[in-house]
Amino acid sequence: MLSKKLLLVTLIICMVVALPVSEATMTCDTVYDGLQPCLNYVLYGGSVPTDCCKRIGSLVASAITTADRQSMCSCVKKLIIHATAYQLSRAASIPRQCGVHVPFDISPNVDCSKVQERKGALVTTY
Repeated sequence: MLSKKLLLVTLIICMVVALPVSEATMTCDTVYDGLQPCLNYVLYGGSVPTDCCKRIGSLVASAITTADRQSMCSCVKKLIIHATAYQLSRAASIPRQCGVHVPFDISPNVDCSKVQERKGALVTTY
């Protein structure tokens, strides 16, 4: 009888340990690669390249989980942390110019841990 209880407890522990954990599959390398076509615009101005808009749209679409969106936010934040005011302004304007909803503010002050999904819409809570 004791061995059956021990087996049951062991089985339950194994099931709990094996539960899937929401981990980000979005890496900074993926984000940086996706943002590459936007770099000249952010640095020097001009017009936002079409490829930049396409790549941002693809990045946002591939950020399926909350963990992915938070990871993408953290990667973007690392990129812009030392940007000049002009560069930051241009970077922040890209989603609007491209017509793409990015689920967080492009800002060195954004709290990426608060990026989440709510009722089918991607939002940032403050």
